[in-house]
This record gives sequence, structure tokens and C-alpha cells, in this order.
Amino acid sequence: MANLQKKKQAGRIQRRRRARSKIVGTASRPRLVVFRSLKHVSVQAIDDNRGQTLVAVTDREVGKKLSGVEAAKAVGEQAAKKLQAKKITTVVFDRNGYRYHGQVKALAEAARAGGLQF
Repeated sequence: MANLQKKKQAGRIQRRRRARSKIVGTASRPRLVVFRSLKHVSVQAIDDNRGQTLVAVTDREVGKKLSGVEAAKAVGEQAAKKLQAKKITTVVFDRNGYRYHGQVKALAEAARAGGLQF
């Protein structure tokens, strides 16, 4: 069981490295990175040129007791609001090696609905 978990995580890390070689965020178009843990979901908007995080949102900040897809939607909406407050409307989406379904898809669609363009 533990060996299977290590293989899955190693595959995700390999997919993340492959994608990161092609994705770069700038100040005008930051990289929107998704991170999922077993309990929480978070997103950061990163300017890779300066190595600086512009916006960070977790489901703990949202304030509601949500889990799963609902929490991801709330995080995506909050991230879109914070980025638009900084006058940023376009981002590069980095799914961080995760599959584009479930929480990752819900977060991306909520961010798009909030006004961000990928």
C-alpha cells in the first residue's frame, strides 16, 4: 500500500517538473498554482521573475466550513477577487501535476467565473 502511494506521488512530481519547464509567471501574468492536501486546498499567484508570491488563498481563509469541491470553488472565487483588486486579469494556470478534475477543475472554473483569463 505504501509503495503504491510513493509511486503515485513520484508520478505527480514528475508531471509537475515537466509542466514547470514550460510554464513561467510574470508580474503582469502570474502563475496560478494549485496545491491539494488530504484536508485542504490552496492557490498562489506567483511572479517567477522576482520569485514573489502576489496572492495566496487557502480554504481556511474563506471562513466557511466547506470540504472538497465546494471549498475549491470558494478558493477560486476568492483568488479571482484578490487578483482583480491588484488589477491582474490574466494568469497562467499550473495544476501542479494533479489531474484536471474534481477540486482542481472546480477551482479553475470558479476563477474563470470570477473574471480571470487563462
